[in-house]
Amino acid sequence: MNRKAFFASLRRRESGVFGTSLSQKQVDGLNALLDSCIRNGVSDPWGAALIAANVYHETGGYMLPIKETVQRYHKDKNPSDATVIARLDRAWAKGQLTWVKSPYWRDGWFGRGPVQVTHKRNYIKMGSRLGIDLVKRPEKLLEPATGADSAVIGMVEGLYTGKKISDYVLPRDLSNKPDTHPRRIINGRDGTDADIAKYTRAFHAALMAAGYSKVSGESLTADKPPQKTAQQKKAPAGVAATAGAGVVAAGVTLWAKWAEFTSWLGGLFQ
Repeated sequence: MNRKAFFASLRRRESGVFGTSLSQKQVDGLNALLDSCIRNGVSDPWGAALIAANVYHETGGYMLPIKETVQRYHKDKNPSDATVIARLDRAWAKGQLTWVKSPYWRDGWFGRGPVQVTHKRNYIKMGSRLGIDLVKRPEKLLEPATGADSAVIGMVEGLYTGKKISDYVLPRDLSNKPDTHPRRIINGRDGTDADIAKYTRAFHAALMAAGYSKVSGESLTADKPPQKTAQQKKAPAGVAATAGAGVVAAGVTLWAKWAEFTSWLGGLFQ
């Protein structure tokens, strides 16, 4: 995969994401996602694009893991836990969190990651899948590689809402009505379906420009030409065998012609 081509495509004004420039943080976040897709076998460019699109939305374009309450306009992308809890408490007191039944954040189980993991039970579930004790170390979700794995694995295996990437036919289902839209992998109806569809198509275009394809995990590594699959590696032998068969066939034909000629020549002297 040619990552330079990937980033160049995203920087095009008409791409629909990022404008015309990328910060180093955004590049780091995107590289972490691409690496995680490779590690976790996401070879379908539409699946990888959908993951990137949701992370783009969830992080406000930042692309690295964040804490809950961090917005696009915040300069401090890693506020203290106390600041996050205070923000959520204020919003709760104002009645702004109508979907929340109880303040889950007060014991530290507020959202963390490129896609937010909230509530202790979900930290336990994600930690078990990643092989990390996220109850003791919830901040691990803020590390680029671990955070990226949580987003990729979470969407591939349906750890967020029970819905997973393989439940959908992409890109067809990007035009679905809310009940069956791929955004349901992350959230219920939140009014973002059209945005997610737009972002997914933008990331897909960039991935295709970079040569990201369904060949194999090896073909997706950074700035490296696609590696041959086992079947492709056998191709030269097949070509050689075909060529050999052609030579044999040509020899048989030549021998038959020679036999005809010598028979005709012998008849002249009878």
